[in-house]
Parts: sequence; structure tokens; C-alpha cells
Amino acid sequence: MLEVPMLSRIRRVAKSACNDLALVLMLPPYLAYALGGRFLGRSRVFAFWSQLLSLAPGSIGCLMRRGFYRLALQRCAVDSSIGFGTILAGPDTAIGAGVWIGPFCVLGEITIEDDVLIAAHVSIMNGSRQHGISRTDLPIRHQPGRLESVTIGRGSWIGERSVVMADVGRGAVVGAGAVVTRPVPDEAIVAGVPARILAHRRTHQGERPFNETNVQACTQKPDGAP
Repeated sequence: MLEVPMLSRIRRVAKSACNDLALVLMLPPYLAYALGGRFLGRSRVFAFWSQLLSLAPGSIGCLMRRGFYRLALQRCAVDSSIGFGTILAGPDTAIGAGVWIGPFCVLGEITIEDDVLIAAHVSIMNGSRQHGISRTDLPIRHQPGRLESVTIGRGSWIGERSVVMADVGRGAVVGAGAVVTRPVPDEAIVAGVPARILAHRRTHQGERPFNETNVQACTQKPDGAP
């Protein structure tokens, strides 16, 4: 039998080869995106490819998405994972190392730092002012809004079906079904609509972390959530 270190090395080499192959295979779609963007607009053509690639199933689909986004985004780490049905709004997005994004998410042009976990059906928007609503004589769709920069901090965990409209700090936990309208501090645990702070993982440096059982409870869906 091969020793465990040897098996681990073979897996790493095989994984690296698969990623390199996916990168090569995604060159034609990327070139089509880059060329089409010159004539039809970068955002419009990016949306087409994001939606199309989101429908590729299984591990092959994950490799295809990662290969394309490594070429098209500001940053997409080689060990990131982007689930089936997940759509990205535009190329001005950064996905860090070790990021796991679940299925059926919708992500704006945001920054996701390293080691972030994003559960299924999560929506992360570019702020809460994307449409103006001040005038009643003009349809909302015609009123100018403002897109804001949103960052999901390193090592944070975004629970299922949550909606995020503001920065999430490093090591923070956002409970399932939460609606985040204000920035979440580092290592805070938030839940609810709108989200509020329930606890902190550490109250002071060096103290015992918040009880893990309670963390799990905070990330369960609230009563009545779909």
C-alpha cells in the first residue's frame, strides 16, 4: 500500500491538474466574454456566462465555474468552491482562498475574504440603496441609486437564506434567515430581521469562546422561515 503522505501528494497533484485543465477549457468562454463585452457591455455579457455556468452540475460544474472566474474576476482562489445555481453580478468581485459558497446564492460585486463559509440561498447585495425612492412622481426603476462596497470578513459564516446588505466582520456568524442592514463587528453572532447582535464569540482576548451549542442554535432557521 502507498503511504498516506504519498496518497496525499497524489491527490494534490491530481487536483492541481484538474484545475489547470479547467482553466484551459474555460479560455474560449472567457475570450467570448471579453470580446462580447466590448460590443454589448461587460456587465451584460458577464451575466450571460455566470447564469450559464451556474447550471453545470457536480464537481465538473464547480471546476468550470472556478476556471472561468479565475480568468474573469478580480480574484478567485484556486481552492474556492462555488455551488450549483449560484450567480455573480459582475466581474468586480473577489473570492479568497478556502471560500465555500453553497448552491443558489446571488452575490453582488463584493469582496469575500479567505476561509468564508456561505450557505445555500444567500443573497449578498451592494448595500441597501440600489434604488432611489424619494420621488413619488417617478417610477422607482427610473430613480438613481447607489452601489456600496461590501466585504465579508475572513473566517466568517453566513447562514442559509440570509440577506446581507452591509460588511460582515472577521470571524462573525450570521444566523439563518437573518437580514443584515448594518455592519457586523468582528466575531459577533447576529440573527433576526433586522439582524441584531446576540453574543460575541470572545468577549475579551484570551477568554473562552462563546458556547458552540449556542452558536449552532443561532444559525438555525427562525420559526416560519421557508
